[in-house]
Amino acid sequence: MAEDEQTNRRAQEHPVDEPSTAAEGIAPADPPAKPGFVYYFGRTVLNTTAKLLYRPKIIGRKNVPKRGPVILASNHLSFIDSIAIPISAPRRVQFLAKNDYFTGRGLKGWVSRTFFTSIGAVGVERGVGQAAQEALDQGRRILDGGNAFAIYPEGTRSLDGRLYRGRTGVAWLALTTGATVVPVGLIGTDELMPVGTTIPKFKPVTIIFGEPIDVSHHGPATSGRARRKATDEIMDAIHALTGQELANAYNESPPADTVERIKRALRPERL
Repeated sequence: MAEDEQTNRRAQEHPVDEPSTAAEGIAPADPPAKPGFVYYFGRTVLNTTAKLLYRPKIIGRKNVPKRGPVILASNHLSFIDSIAIPISAPRRVQFLAKNDYFTGRGLKGWVSRTFFTSIGAVGVERGVGQAAQEALDQGRRILDGGNAFAIYPEGTRSLDGRLYRGRTGVAWLALTTGATVVPVGLIGTDELMPVGTTIPKFKPVTIIFGEPIDVSHHGPATSGRARRKATDEIMDAIHALTGQELANAYNESPPADTVERIKRALRPERL
């Protein structure tokens, strides 16, 4: 109880760093457009190419519910993770990508827009605070439509191969929407397409869909303790699939100065 009260006080002092709740509501908005022909055509081409050239090992597809809102919560090692999950999942998957991929001009912009549409991406502004909350709200709309939504709780790619502490946005989404969480373990994608490369190498990769998780027993989305406990349960499940070394820290750059260090101390929760 004391921990919940302390978390609620922090939320009042630093509102932009805490997820908004269902009770507060989200301004009415149309759900993101569902992928159409481009998505299905692109998924078919990518899936066929991957099977012929890379032969990925896919385990546990039956663990992904065929209907209803589901969150695919995965570790994150490479850019190609956002391709590996949609083409290996047994149902349509959407995820968030930075708006830059959809706003380019000319032939390059068209290619980028078509490609990311084909893998189920939805454009958002990336950032922290209000930008992070708006991204979560977009994810909520996807789930409210009964869709599958992929998210990386670590927030960004792990450059050293370790599994970092999960940010609580994944728990907020699950507790707010009632979506089932399916942990996903990606193994070998960092060798298949290392950071800085543009063409995948011929390396073995494994995608594991774990047993579904119901995090509702942790409490409501309004509770900071519930969000933290639910996130830790999800990250433990991902760790069990991948066996990665645990970093026991958030995946973020070191604080630039003392002021930033203090701000992070006052904001123990990351979205």
